Amino acid sequence: MTTDNVKRAGETPDEAMPYAELGMKLDEYDKVKDILGRRPTSSELAIYSVMWSEHCSYKSSKVHLKQFATKAPASEALLVGMGENAGVVDIGDGWAATFKIESHNHPSYVEPHQGAATGVGGIVRDIMSMGARPIAVMDALRFGAADAKDTRRVLPGVVEGISHYGNCLGLPNIGGEVVFDPCYIGNPLVNALCVGLLRKDQIKLATAPGPGNKVVLFGASTGPDGIGGASVLASATFEDGSEAKRPAVQVGDPFMEKLLIECCLELYAADVVVGIQDLGAAGVSCATTELAAKGTGGMDVTLDLVPLRDPNLRPEEILMSESQERMMAVVRPSDIPAFMAICQKWDVPATVIGEVTDTGRLVMTWRGEVIVDIPPGTAADDGPVYQRPFHEPAGQQALNADTPDSLERPADLKQALLQLLGSPNVASKEWVTSQYDRYVRSNTVLAQPADAGVLRISEHMEGAVETKRGIALATDGNGRYTRLDPYTGAQLALAEAFRNVATTGAKPLAVTNCLNFGSPEDPEVMWQFAEATRGLADACRALGVPVTGGNVSFYNQTGSQAIHPTPVVGVLGVIDDVSKRIRSGFVAEGLKVLLLGETKEEFGGSEWAHVAHGHLGGLPPEADLEAEKQLAEVLVEAGRRGLVEGSHDLSDGGLAVALAEACLAQGVGATVTLGGDPFVDLFSESASRVLVAIRPEAFEELAALCGDHEVPCYGLGTTGGDALVVEGVLEIPVTELRQTHESTLPALFG
Repeated sequence: MTTDNVKRAGETPDEAMPYAELGMKLDEYDKVKDILGRRPTSSELAIYSVMWSEHCSYKSSKVHLKQFATKAPASEALLVGMGENAGVVDIGDGWAATFKIESHNHPSYVEPHQGAATGVGGIVRDIMSMGARPIAVMDALRFGAADAKDTRRVLPGVVEGISHYGNCLGLPNIGGEVVFDPCYIGNPLVNALCVGLLRKDQIKLATAPGPGNKVVLFGASTGPDGIGGASVLASATFEDGSEAKRPAVQVGDPFMEKLLIECCLELYAADVVVGIQDLGAAGVSCATTELAAKGTGGMDVTLDLVPLRDPNLRPEEILMSESQERMMAVVRPSDIPAFMAICQKWDVPATVIGEVTDTGRLVMTWRGEVIVDIPPGTAADDGPVYQRPFHEPAGQQALNADTPDSLERPADLKQALLQLLGSPNVASKEWVTSQYDRYVRSNTVLAQPADAGVLRISEHMEGAVETKRGIALATDGNGRYTRLDPYTGAQLALAEAFRNVATTGAKPLAVTNCLNFGSPEDPEVMWQFAEATRGLADACRALGVPVTGGNVSFYNQTGSQAIHPTPVVGVLGVIDDVSKRIRSGFVAEGLKVLLLGETKEEFGGSEWAHVAHGHLGGLPPEADLEAEKQLAEVLVEAGRRGLVEGSHDLSDGGLAVALAEACLAQGVGATVTLGGDPFVDLFSESASRVLVAIRPEAFEELAALCGDHEVPCYGLGTTGGDALVVEGVLEIPVTELRQTHESTLPALFG
């Protein structure tokens, strides 16, 4: 005779449970016992262990992330903010865009191809769960030193995984970053962003209302892949032997995901979905607890009904499995036949596994036994919240005092530029991006190496109202800046993404972020995190853009060695008419070259100091957010008036690299004259600066516009010829620039 599992748990309070093996602390386990009034069953322990993991519960970051809401600027465009699967913003003409960025860092080190591929798959399902059609992806990548043996193992696999999954889905990859630094050895960062489109009155939410409504699991079957992925990989530091954790890495099937996308869109169009949640981290545990907690409070689930790839899986493994390409929907009983018919049409397996209740309990049975009986909100929302101690790192003041002022400056500025242009961080990323399809679906207007990706929106959805609107997206971050000053470094990450969107002529609307840091149990890391979130929240308020959601990735360290604090910020903007987008670089001969913004002597954390001297010290450039805001307003208005033919923001490597990249965009040279110290003018990394190329007759109108916004405007020279010429300083043929810029990554990885 079988024994009720929950009843037995109440009768055996002293039975040892493997909470520590599941990443749970003793005080957390004691809290679970207090909530339940007994010890948990093994299945309940599985649920709490993954739902209360750092990756799922944000237990160390919640107290700081609240600033994104309390300091949030007013925004009429924001339709759905933090707390849902992805944020949603109104982009006009009845359209809404939903976007989000998340990390898949640890899995991508353990198994680069599948770790990166399933990172793409997971963020795409977040967008699907909002009721949207995914229309594009981006990725922000960080690796160890480019010539390191482990980088040669990890990078090709990550790129191949992103390429395989995104290309199979038919989603253009329109931008992102690839950065190398020794601090990321053993802890690469793979941050994936997806954007989707939907009508603004068709938003779906992760909720389970209506007692009697059915709970349907649909998509791929459940297997042993990814078990413990959230708690084992993303919620602990890496130690020796981490590559042995391959079983905790999910395995992706992009062809099933493509069917799932089309199936979901038809289900939404048929209005047969009341609530929906994707199954990502924590799998069935997450989907059931979160849906129930946000609905009428209860759910009954028969776990035996979950379709399995491996019939030997135990209930705990089913609950913790992170098998990919799965969704959970809440459906009215009368709509079940239509729901199932649509799933069958798309060859997507679907099974009713439970029912919504109003009991306030999540109850699960397995082979006739009750194995779970918990208040779902205690797992989904009421996990531990830590006020982690934090203090400034012991060597922070010495680091800031070690300014680059004493570094030897180059006598030959031509060679200094070529050295930078061929360095791994500045060199062309075409070896990577050529593996991605940037133009599938034919709606890509701008893509890498442009400052931001731009997509037209009118042709993405059947029955779409004709519109000339488009959206622009950019991601940015600089770990060296944030290491020197976390508060300012986070602001500079937002400022650059904000500027890159504006450089296309699009108005920045909203922010998503992926905050990558070391262990929250290290007070020095928590100081970096606290300062970075404070800086980012303050910057969002100053620039008038709300945070719509994102991801925190802690434990990015090996032993006691943490990565540089690396907040990656994504910004979404809207452009009224994509035909008026500003193109990238010098697009024709005979244009006047202008520099908008002020140049100061700022070399702390610069690419020049890093490449030429291996130096990191001093302070990063100033983040002048009002100057950034005014510059963006100039660019957006100039784009609307058609005053600017081409543009390029100034960032890594300063004006020298920006000029070279602008020449390389269309193979058009330029001749410019500098007005100050050539080294400072060329290599300073002062923020809030953009190169623009305009028709000579547009100069007076653009100069007046800059004057209205108090944006400095300097005439540098003209475009034309087959070389970059800086009068009296250097002359480099465009062919030499191209050879230097494009040869580095193929030589390392090709």
